[in-house]
Amino acid sequence: MTNDPLPRARTGAGRATALAFVVLLLCGLTLAVAYANKARCAGGPVDEYGRSEVFDIRKDRDVCYSDIQFLWQGREIDNHVFPYVDGAITDDGVLIGGAVEYPVLSGLLMWAGAIGVDNDADFLWHSALLLAPFALLTAWLLARMSGAAALLWATGPPLVFYAFHNWELPVVATSVAAVAVLTLPSRLSVRTRGIIAAVLLALGFCLKIYPGIFVLPLAIYVLTEGAPRGTRRLRELDVAGAAQTLLAAMATVAAVNLPFVLAGVEGWRASVTFQRLRQADITTNSIWYWGHQAIFGRDAETTQTWHDFVAIASPGLMAAAFALALWLGLRRWTPAAPFPWVGVSAAMLAGFLLFHKVHSPQYTLWIIPFLVLLEVPWSMVAAYLVADAAVGIGVFRYFWTMGQGEDYETLEGIVQFGVWLRSALLLALFFVFLRARLRGAIAAEPVGPPPRVLQPVA
Repeated sequence: MTNDPLPRARTGAGRATALAFVVLLLCGLTLAVAYANKARCAGGPVDEYGRSEVFDIRKDRDVCYSDIQFLWQGREIDNHVFPYVDGAITDDGVLIGGAVEYPVLSGLLMWAGAIGVDNDADFLWHSALLLAPFALLTAWLLARMSGAAALLWATGPPLVFYAFHNWELPVVATSVAAVAVLTLPSRLSVRTRGIIAAVLLALGFCLKIYPGIFVLPLAIYVLTEGAPRGTRRLRELDVAGAAQTLLAAMATVAAVNLPFVLAGVEGWRASVTFQRLRQADITTNSIWYWGHQAIFGRDAETTQTWHDFVAIASPGLMAAAFALALWLGLRRWTPAAPFPWVGVSAAMLAGFLLFHKVHSPQYTLWIIPFLVLLEVPWSMVAAYLVADAAVGIGVFRYFWTMGQGEDYETLEGIVQFGVWLRSALLLALFFVFLRARLRGAIAAEPVGPPPRVLQPVA
C-alpha cells in the first residue's frame, strides 16, 4: 500500500471529469425539454408576417410564451434589419428601424438567429441552437467548480422554463466563466486572471448589463492578490493590477459599443432610453408594482408621480445595496480568508434583483449559478424555486384568466405570493451570500501561485 497522493489526485480528477460529463449530458436533455416546452407555441399555420397563429392562443393559457417568439415582430427581426444602425425611439417610447431594448451583443444574437428564416417557429429553433452551447458551457464549468451541486443548473425547473424564453444564456455563461478563471487551477497570476475575468464580465455587460457590477469586487480581489488580510504591507497591494482590471473592462465595453455608436448613435441610444422610460407596471413582476397595490389598494392605478418616485428610489436603493455589499465584503477580508469577491458579487446581484423596477421571470437564471457556487442552505434554494414557479407559471395564467374575463383573484394571490416570497429570500440571500463558503472543488479559493507571505513590519 502506498501513501503517494498522486494516484489519489488522478482518481479524484477522473471522477470530477466523469461527473462533469454526466452534468453536461443531463443539461442537454433538459435543454431538449425546454425547447419542446416553448415550441408548443410555435409551428402550424402562420399569418402574413410569419407569426404562428397558435402563438396568441396558447402563449398564456399553456404557459409557453417566449420573448424570442414574441419579438419576431416589432423589432424588424422578421425583416432581417441589422440592429441599431438605422434605429430610433419615438416620443411615445416605441422602438423603430431595427432598434432593440437590449445591449448590442444581445441585439446581434437576435439578428443572427433570424438569418435564413421567415417565420417565428424557425426563429425560435435557430435561436435555441445558438443559445444552447452557452447553457452547456455553464453546466460544465459549474460541475468542474462545484461538483454535483451543478445539477441545480443542469436539471432544475428554471432551465426548462427560461432557457429559450429570452437571450439570457450567453450572459450567464460570461459570469460563470469569469468565476472559473479566478477559481479553477491555473499557473497564471491573480492579476492576469483578473484581467481575463474582467473582459468576460465586460462582454456580459454588453449582453445584459448585470455582470458589469461584478467588476468592482473583482478589482478589489486583484488588489489584495486573493490573499488573506495581513499578508501584504499596505504599499504592496497590487494597485496596478486592480487598475488594469478596471481598465480592461472599460476598454472591452468601449471596443464592443463604439462601432455601433459610430454607425448609428440614435439606434444605439434608443435601447438605453427604452429601459429608462419603462414603468413598473403589471408586466414587471417587481416589488414596485405590487408594493403600490399593497399601499394604495389592488384597484389603484399607478400614477406618474409614483413612476417618478420609482425612477429615483430604484437606482438609489440598488446603489446603496452595492455599497453595503462591498463594505461587508471588506469586513469579511480577514487574516484567515481572502476578500470574498464571489459572495460580494452574488449579494450585489441580489440587491439588483430586489430593487430593480423590472424583474422578468427569466432573471432567475442569473442567480442560479450563485446558488450552485456558494454554500446556500438547500432549504432556501427550494423556497426560491417555489417562489419562481409561482411567478413564472402563475403570471401567465393570471394574464390569460384576466383576458378571458374570468375570476382571477386566486391566480393574482399566487403571483403576489411568489413576488413577496422571492423578495424576502433575496433580502436574506444578500447577507447569506456574504458569509457563504464556496462549494465543493473551489472551497479552497484562491488557487494558482501562492501569495508571497511577508514578515510583519516591526
